[in-house]
Amino acid sequence: MFLIEHHLAQQIVDRTMAIIGNNINVMNHAGVIIGSGDLSRIGQLHDGALLALQRKSTVEVTEASCQTLQGAKPGINLVLQISDQVIGVVGITGEPDESRKYANLVKMTAEMIVEQAALNEQLQWDRRHREEFITTWIHDRQPIHELSDWANRLDIDIDAPRVAVMIRFRNTSNPLSLKGIRKVVELLEYPKRDNLVAMVSMNEIVVLKPATFKNDNWNSEDESQRIDLLLDRLNQHSISDIDIALGHYFEGAEKVSLSFQSAKLTLAAGIKRDSKKHKHLYDKLRLPVLLSPLKETWQGEQIGSAFKLLEGMDENGQLVKTLIALFTYHNSLNKCAEILFIHRNTLRYRIKKIHEITQSDPETVDGLMELYLGYLLNKS
Repeated sequence: MFLIEHHLAQQIVDRTMAIIGNNINVMNHAGVIIGSGDLSRIGQLHDGALLALQRKSTVEVTEASCQTLQGAKPGINLVLQISDQVIGVVGITGEPDESRKYANLVKMTAEMIVEQAALNEQLQWDRRHREEFITTWIHDRQPIHELSDWANRLDIDIDAPRVAVMIRFRNTSNPLSLKGIRKVVELLEYPKRDNLVAMVSMNEIVVLKPATFKNDNWNSEDESQRIDLLLDRLNQHSISDIDIALGHYFEGAEKVSLSFQSAKLTLAAGIKRDSKKHKHLYDKLRLPVLLSPLKETWQGEQIGSAFKLLEGMDENGQLVKTLIALFTYHNSLNKCAEILFIHRNTLRYRIKKIHEITQSDPETVDGLMELYLGYLLNKS
C-alpha cells in the first residue's frame, strides 16, 4: 500500500487551501492528522477520519456530532483511494452544507497529487533497480544466468547485442549542474532507442546501446555518426564540456563487461592523447588502449624505459621529434629529413644519438618497435 508522508500531505493541504480557502486536514491510513492548515493539529487522532476509514466512504460531521468525536470539527471527511485501495482521508473544515459543493473537487485534486507522487516513486524505484542491474552487469559481479532472471523482471532483453559508450563531464570552473546531467540522460533515453543508461560515478555515465551491424559485421562507423548527432544535440542545449568514448563490441551478454572496459580505457587514452577532442573511438585508439594495462606491470615498465630515458635526456625535444617522424613515415630517411627541414647527415646524427641514449636502434624493426611501444605507453 502506498503510504502518504507528511511532506506530501502538506502539499495537498497547501494546494487545495489555495483554491477553496477552508482549512484542510489530511489523515493517514491510521486516522492521524499528518498535514493541516492548522499546524497545531498535526499528530492528533481524528475520529471522523477513523469513521470514514472504517466505512470506506464519506463521513460528514456536524456541530452536534463533533462533540462525540475526538479531534473532529464540523466538516466533510472523504477517503482517498489509489487503485481501489483506501490510503487515507482528506477533511474539509466547515459546515457540511457549505463544504459539500466542492468536496469532490478537493478529493479529486488530492488523489491526483497522490497518484502522481506514487508514479514518480515507482519510476524512481525502476530507475534505481535498472541502474543497479546495469552496474552489476558491466562489472561482471554475477553469473549470467542470475543476471538473465533479473533482466526478465526488469523487462530488459539481455541477449540483444550491445556496445558500451562512456560519457564523462569535464571538470571546469563551471561544472555541469544536476539539471544538466538529467538533460543528458533524457537525451540518451528519449526518443526511445533501447539505451540502458546508468551513472557510474559523480561525473561519468555508461550507455549500453544496441549495436548496429552491416553485412553481419558490427558497424563502428555508424555508431560514430550517432555520437556526432548526440554531440550536436547536446550543443543545442549548451552542453559542451563533455567527452564521449565508444568501446568495442564483444558478442554475447557475458562479454558486455569487456565492452565497458574497452570504452573506459578508450576514454582515458583519448583524453590524454588529445584533450581538445570530444569524441574518442576504440577503433582509432586500438593499440594505445590494448597496451594501457601494461603500464602497471614490470613488462610495461621495461618496454617504456627506453623512450622515457630518451625523453628525459632530450633537452630541446629534437630527438623525440625525430623519433616521431621515423614512426610516422615508416623509417623513410628522405621523407623524415624533408619533413623535419634538416639535412640527411643531421638526421643520421640524431638517429645515432637516439641509439646511444636508449640502446635501441631505431633503424631496426625491433628497435623502432620497442621505442614506438614505449612512446605509446608513456603517452596513453
